[in-house]
Amino acid sequence: MATPVLLSSSSVFPEPTAAAFELAAALGYDGVEVMVWTDAVSQDAGALRGLAEHYGVPVLSVHAPCLLVTQRVWSNDPGQRLRRAVELAETLAAPTVVVHPPFTWQRDYARSFGPILDGLAEEHPAVRVAVENMYPVRMAGREFVPYVPSWNPTDTGYDAYTLDLSHCAASHTDSLEMADMMGAKLAHVHLGDGTGEGRDEHLVPGRGNQPCAELLASLAGRGFTGAIAVEVSTRGAKSRAAREADLGAALTFAREHLATAPTLNH
Repeated sequence: MATPVLLSSSSVFPEPTAAAFELAAALGYDGVEVMVWTDAVSQDAGALRGLAEHYGVPVLSVHAPCLLVTQRVWSNDPGQRLRRAVELAETLAAPTVVVHPPFTWQRDYARSFGPILDGLAEEHPAVRVAVENMYPVRMAGREFVPYVPSWNPTDTGYDAYTLDLSHCAASHTDSLEMADMMGAKLAHVHLGDGTGEGRDEHLVPGRGNQPCAELLASLAGRGFTGAIAVEVSTRGAKSRAAREADLGAALTFAREHLATAPTLNH
């Protein structure tokens, strides 16, 4: 089967989660990745199932609430938030949950992160928890890493990874090299772009300097069996039409360059 291309609900921000389903259906995406955040709909399996059925686009991945603004979603305990995300994904028959490495101040969570992942894999074998590559933060000419033990999850080693191309740009890493580091454990891709200016830009693919086209074309040869989730920032869009144009361009880019791989049918 061809690699599915999903629309991350974060790509429609500041519009709500429901708008992601509407736009995914209108533009022809294969499904939605739900970013669990403060929007109550994003936390509710029944509401998400209703949207998926209404618009005819399934939820095929769930992003656990890892952002600073989501530290109180479901629970103050990040381990419980991750567990709830896996349970949500299982309920929706979504095969993948995306999670960030622990923040440096989450000491207990950081110590137990590996065992938590192992336990979830045993209890919920139909869901892969894919740890995402992040990036150092640069402020006032200084650099610090807010993740433990590293922004690069391959430094530790996990059973599955999410490759985020915008984060590669922010960390001054080539996404092809990151994919090589992840190897056969590459389970999911966040498709965006960046210029390497030291911040997380989430540009439409092709508008930065990451090898987005080459990465997509390489996936079949890597034995990739996951999904591509378009995760781009449209918060600066002047209108719904402008947002839709950017998301349509990202989908076209993904399908075009996935099609360069001979084993795919797009």
